[in-house]
Amino acid sequence: MVGRGVTDSDGRVPSVLAQDTSGSSGTYRLVFETGAYFARRGVTAFYPEVAVIFEASEAQGHYHVPLLLSPYGYSTYRGS
Repeated sequence: MVGRGVTDSDGRVPSVLAQDTSGSSGTYRLVFETGAYFARRGVTAFYPEVAVIFEASEAQGHYHVPLLLSPYGYSTYRGS
């Protein structure tokens, strides 16, 4: 694990990497704890977690990886 974060009120995580960690190219896995998210809101959901695995080719690049989520589906893409 190279980092951890919790979404803010806008649904964003400002930084996933620890402050003393610099990014490097490679394969990364983001795991969203969607079951816990929906449970806190009293909503029954189908996916207890969503894993997004992606290839980071730019060592110091900025990666915006949105997760569009509903109780029974999700979508993701590389944002700008």
